[in-house]
Amino acid sequence: MSKNGTGSPVYSIPLSFRKMENMHIVFWLLKDISWCMIWKPLGVAMIFPTLIISIVIAWRTRQFMSELCHNVAISVWISANSYWMISEFFHFDEHHIWGGITYKHLALIPFITGLLILMYFYLWWQPRNKEETEIIEA
Repeated sequence: MSKNGTGSPVYSIPLSFRKMENMHIVFWLLKDISWCMIWKPLGVAMIFPTLIISIVIAWRTRQFMSELCHNVAISVWISANSYWMISEFFHFDEHHIWGGITYKHLALIPFITGLLILMYFYLWWQPRNKEETEIIEA
């Protein structure tokens, strides 16, 4: 961590972290393309590197609340997205659990969890911590 010209802290992303983040995008796109094309083995296989890297990114940015909240929200989004993909691949997405609720709707749990994390950050943490400026340098 260094300071910029105004004395505010600057988070510099090491090149090895940036390369890992870029590979994360490749894995994520392969997962979603596999879902679209119904390539079950590749789609399921891509869940693991996509989710693991998102968790590692969240862990590495944990010292910045903004980054942590957004990266954890991404991890639960990937979890929801992966569960939804699996439910469609293995044809249990439309099976009813109770009333009009299907197994696909269970993906709402991590989706809403991610939204709640971001709501916590924007509505509670950030207004109470305005003095903590977080600048990220790519």
